[in-house]
Amino acid sequence: MDGLNPMREGRPWPLGAHWDGEGVNVAVASSSAYAIELCVYDDDGRHERARAPLPGRTADVFHGYLPGARPGMVYGLRAQGPWWPDRGHRFNAFKLLLDPYAREIVGRFEWRPEHFGADPAYPGHMDMIDNGAHALKARVVADAFDWGDDRHPHTPLADTVLYELHVKGFTQRHPDVPAALRGTYAGLASDAAVAHLRRLGVTAVELLPVHQRIDEQRLVRQGLVNYWGYNTIGFFCPEPRLAAARDARGARDEFRRMVQRLHAEGIEVILDVVYNHTAEGDELGPTLSWRGLDNAGCYRLPPDARARYENITGCGNTVDLRQPRMLQMALDSLRYWAGEMHVDGFRFDLATVLGRGDAGFDTRHALFTAIAQDPLLSTLKLIAEPWDLGAGGYQLGGFPRGWLEWNDRFRDTMRRFWIEGRHARGEFALRLCGSADLYQPAARAPMESVNFVVSHDGFTLADLVAYERRHNEANGEGNLDGHADNHSANFGVEGPSDDPAVAGARLRVRRALLATLLLSQGTPMLAAGDELGRTQRGNNNAYCHDDATNWIDWDAADDELVTLCSRLLALRRHAGVFATHWHDGLPDRHGLPDLSWLRADGAAMRLEDWSQLDRQVLGCLVGKPRRLGAPLLLLFNAEPNDRAYPLPGGTWQIVLHTVEAREHGRWVEGDAPFALPARSVVVLAAAGHDLDLDRDGRAGR
Repeated sequence: MDGLNPMREGRPWPLGAHWDGEGVNVAVASSSAYAIELCVYDDDGRHERARAPLPGRTADVFHGYLPGARPGMVYGLRAQGPWWPDRGHRFNAFKLLLDPYAREIVGRFEWRPEHFGADPAYPGHMDMIDNGAHALKARVVADAFDWGDDRHPHTPLADTVLYELHVKGFTQRHPDVPAALRGTYAGLASDAAVAHLRRLGVTAVELLPVHQRIDEQRLVRQGLVNYWGYNTIGFFCPEPRLAAARDARGARDEFRRMVQRLHAEGIEVILDVVYNHTAEGDELGPTLSWRGLDNAGCYRLPPDARARYENITGCGNTVDLRQPRMLQMALDSLRYWAGEMHVDGFRFDLATVLGRGDAGFDTRHALFTAIAQDPLLSTLKLIAEPWDLGAGGYQLGGFPRGWLEWNDRFRDTMRRFWIEGRHARGEFALRLCGSADLYQPAARAPMESVNFVVSHDGFTLADLVAYERRHNEANGEGNLDGHADNHSANFGVEGPSDDPAVAGARLRVRRALLATLLLSQGTPMLAAGDELGRTQRGNNNAYCHDDATNWIDWDAADDELVTLCSRLLALRRHAGVFATHWHDGLPDRHGLPDLSWLRADGAAMRLEDWSQLDRQVLGCLVGKPRRLGAPLLLLFNAEPNDRAYPLPGGTWQIVLHTVEAREHGRWVEGDAPFALPARSVVVLAAAGHDLDLDRDGRAGR
């Protein structure tokens, strides 16, 4: 190899470039390439020092060993093969390619004509401008990190509360986080950030994508960015823009220290991962990595139009996990983050894509089978977004046992019940208690339902009750992007309101929604900032704004709302509320049902009561809370008027009141009307319990 030691054949594993103490082995998979060249660059990636074809080939893996090469070596790849788009092949040796297994990416991506493999004027023709000087490259790394006694917390699902957040948005405006650390992994590990997480009582942070990404060309032209991060270019690299450290090694270590600190506080780290598409886009997109190495072996292509891409992700292309090497890449990436970065689980974006075989979604897909038998991955939390944009893509309830799923049926039902005020109580009760219709027939547990009311994708909770229509004008798409307006309301005034009646109604609904979510049977997920009153000013698709639209404004935080959420989670933690198994409604040996439902007059619900749309008051008597030696009574009033609710006999203590915190701890007698405020949730515990939330260290005041 010119300028370097001659290359040997090396080994076909592991894929990527790895240092063994004496040299670097490079292995690259491609099922259709004729040859793959290794191109070595200087340290900053600007000038090529040497290139040579990888001399070994084993099956579909090209490999070579470079004696004397060391960590820090910067390299790219060029693939020789047919340029035949109609057959799915887009090899173009004029394009320097990023190793899909890169552990560190060198360079800053700029949208330049040289990166496009096809001539933009004639898409069927190869572009012959070399992009080597400007292409992203990989750097060989050999990290060692002292994890000490760090361990996965493995919080039981029964105790798990998810908190979805964006690393930057969470601390960028936090006044108690050191200025140099705001918006970074280190900021999330800071004392101030951790104190808030502990005060709330959440057990896991679910981070929006932290894999290294690039910003789409359209956004860059408009001065915007892919802030959410769903546009991956490096499946083994933490996004450097989220690090306080100025170098890539520092970013990796900073991420690890964040995980280490959160683990020390008993908080798990779950990553939102995007294995359904890559940053290369559709057939008009750039040739950056996979497209140039093995287009037909990486992406799903229409059988009758292989110059194009199946776009069941809405992002231009779809990764084909039917292909062994793409399946391997996803699994290797998961193992890297779990094994070397110590994360505790994954939320899979558009997860239906990952289980698509030749005939649609398949719960026996190789990915699910491989994860189930993996000694590390099978022990982690696996969460599916159970839909994609293709035919048959909605698969809520259809994932394998042990997987959790985002339950949008819970979301929509609770919004209808509390905001629209006209929704069947039967659907409300079904969703509150784990969505048995979706999970029980497949012998799945209630905790596999991830219950949420709001996520990063859509209105914030405050905006949900303040806006009736989306306000996405700043996104540059004519206010046509984002979700269609659904189950949102403005209570008579669009946007912020100084009217006490409007503001009061909105606040009550927000509190009731939070209470319903955080007490529900299943695994609750809270969107960061909703407990603080965060607003995006009506933007329900704020994916492209790295500014105050997305950054939490801690100075405007509603501390009383934070305290309510903290109390709700303390109640969940100490009482258990619902069981981890399905309630059967049968009486125990003392004749007390484990779960019974009561009408507004205190009588037992009858069959015909469940479907009535004009009655939004409901009582739920939990006879056997998981951790409490006395029954709990949950009262829900979604109507705009107060109700006098007749309590069951006995003595009851108010342990949670969403309207009047001053009511907490007050004892009331049964067999008498109880003042149940409009748009409220009240929880009472029967005499004989041992429950004092005001003494709970994490409940806060």
